[in-house]
Amino acid sequence: FIPNALITVGGKVLVFPMDGSHWVNMKVLVEELHARGHNITVLVPSNNWYINKTSSYYNSVVIPMSDKLNERIDSFLPRFLQNSREAASLWTQIKMQWELLDIISELHFQTCDMITEMFENNRLMQSLQDSKYDLVLTDPAFGGGMLLAHRLGLPLVFNVRWSIQGEGHFAIAPSPLSYVPFPGAELTDNMSFLERVRNIFAYLFGMFQFAVMVNPHYTRICQRYFSPDTDILTLTQGADIWLMRNDFVFEFPRPTMPNVVYMGGFQCKPPKPLPPDLEEFVASSGEHGVIIMSLGTLFHELSEKLTDEIAAAFAELPQKVIWRHIGRKPASLGNNTLLVKWMPQNDLLGHPKTRVFVAHGGTNGVQEAIYHGVPIVGLPLVFDQPDNLSRMKAKGVAKIVDFTTMDRNTFLQAIQEVLHDPSYRMKMQHLSRLHRDQPMKPLDRAIFWIEFVMRHKGAAHLRTESYKMPWYAYHSVDVMVVLFAFVSLGILCTTVIVRFLCYKIGWRKK
Repeated sequence: FIPNALITVGGKVLVFPMDGSHWVNMKVLVEELHARGHNITVLVPSNNWYINKTSSYYNSVVIPMSDKLNERIDSFLPRFLQNSREAASLWTQIKMQWELLDIISELHFQTCDMITEMFENNRLMQSLQDSKYDLVLTDPAFGGGMLLAHRLGLPLVFNVRWSIQGEGHFAIAPSPLSYVPFPGAELTDNMSFLERVRNIFAYLFGMFQFAVMVNPHYTRICQRYFSPDTDILTLTQGADIWLMRNDFVFEFPRPTMPNVVYMGGFQCKPPKPLPPDLEEFVASSGEHGVIIMSLGTLFHELSEKLTDEIAAAFAELPQKVIWRHIGRKPASLGNNTLLVKWMPQNDLLGHPKTRVFVAHGGTNGVQEAIYHGVPIVGLPLVFDQPDNLSRMKAKGVAKIVDFTTMDRNTFLQAIQEVLHDPSYRMKMQHLSRLHRDQPMKPLDRAIFWIEFVMRHKGAAHLRTESYKMPWYAYHSVDVMVVLFAFVSLGILCTTVIVRFLCYKIGWRKK
């Protein structure tokens, strides 16, 4: 028996996605919503990498965009990796980091251009209004979805790990820097004095980056199309539900909010049978098992020198290796290594013969490794990857190899340590048991709250109003000032009275 209050008749969802690995997990929600009878429309930039313009799961609205930024990113990433490996001068490293920040800034600028293109297209906006969507589902790493939801007056649901301000919690929940590590600082919730200093500086740099490289683009849009008191942070904090792509198996304990729903590992599934040729290769590993390696959607092709070092290290192992690799075949490739352009990563991680996962540390891969209980050898490259892997290292389930100094020996030693030290697998399997021991599946929980917003036209009762308070009221600075004034006035009055009484007593004695 299902109560009528929990039945949601096919709703209409407008999806403003983010490309790359973010689309991989957004697609999981889109397909599940479609399977439950909802009508989905996805806004697709014409220059996207992975979002199909046609699909049986959703309708698409294609927004024309330039390809120039994609070309810049494609040329930057190999140079970034090369400079990291070649011990470039400090000035060169600073320039590369600044160029990375500039690319991120330009991505936000491009998002705002896309929104402007949409807002100025009266026919498109009227079509979106007439479609009477129930909500907007978006990834808040970029602000387009928030701006569109506000313009259409629709409830807003986030599929979130990162917001435009950084890690999602920092945009909505109290985050004391004394024990909540800021992403990028690679710290834990147990910090020494110097680590707390480092944490504060990391936070200040993150806020500086947002203020200088990100916020001005959205301020321009808000001032042009909305009221003067509207800003992108207010729109972000006004979202109804935050579907957080992690949980406290991965995250350190920290304050949270009622409208934050944890769905870490929602994309993970029990493994399906492997294709026959891949199963035959895995089975041939015998008692040694297999190692799988994938560096995600952006960094699938490394330099020839580095791939040769990796291949040489793999060749010395008794295990079979499945390596997602695009590019020239390494000269040192061993007979135990199979190169593939694509692999069923979830199914391989769930295979009983898989021993180690060599990964760059993206959130999706880390969550799948936790779900299947496979320890990690980490090669963090950029973005959130070093921080994700530092959390896994702190929990004793990952060995990190410094990408900038790695050679075949250090890489081989790291793999052998994870293979032969049983604590890595035991601790990861413990995390897997904790992650799976839940009253309902993360994906079911996520869909429930999306449908909850449809049924109730939002979730205002779960959303704090603190984001509408000025900073001095939020931190009670005004209260402390008034109390200090009253205490100071009381001390002053008492001092005057005491001095007056002392004068009177002394005058009488005289």
